[in-house]
Amino acid sequence: MLRSAIIAGLCSALVCWPRIATAPHQGFPVWYLEAVALSGSIVLWGLVFAWHTQYTQRPVFTLKVAAWPLALATGAGLATALFWHFAIDPWLRVKAPEDYPTTMEQWLAMTLFSLGLKQLFVVFAPFAWLIRLFGRKEPAFILTVIFGLTVVVIREYRSPSPMLSEPFFLGLLAIRGAAGALSVYLYLRGGVLLVWWWDLLLQSRHFLN
Repeated sequence: MLRSAIIAGLCSALVCWPRIATAPHQGFPVWYLEAVALSGSIVLWGLVFAWHTQYTQRPVFTLKVAAWPLALATGAGLATALFWHFAIDPWLRVKAPEDYPTTMEQWLAMTLFSLGLKQLFVVFAPFAWLIRLFGRKEPAFILTVIFGLTVVVIREYRSPSPMLSEPFFLGLLAIRGAAGALSVYLYLRGGVLLVWWWDLLLQSRHFLN
């Protein structure tokens, strides 16, 4: 388990490097942020490899995904990407332009960071810890989604231009909650790779600009 966590942590830290190296307004050296990403990723992957398969009886990584979860991830990914592009992005791009890539290099850096660390932090590791805590999927599922929403609220609260008071924010939070619930569902049905596929389709909407 430890060996798998170290290897996965190294991969996560490696794919996060482009985003960490190019992110604006950094208060710490890149080497320090990379060290934090590496150590944190190893711990988080350790939770995943230690408890996910034990409590769900499903592998963390698998290429044997049933047709329905794969179709759901693909269809939902494309539909959500189009909805986000036309309904959400025009408003969010004005409020938080730093979240939107303007070059292929920026898109690649942001996408790799999302796949390598974001999903690990808000879906894979929290679910593993919660299912170990409760021993049941249902509370782990619900609390993982709530944790993801809490991260969104905290991020907005600490933002230079928070959107917490915007009427639109509650609707945005509901949409993010639905996306988080779908991520956890896909994780339970097809493992990490299926969630990465759904997230990659969502990130691909930036090519429509």
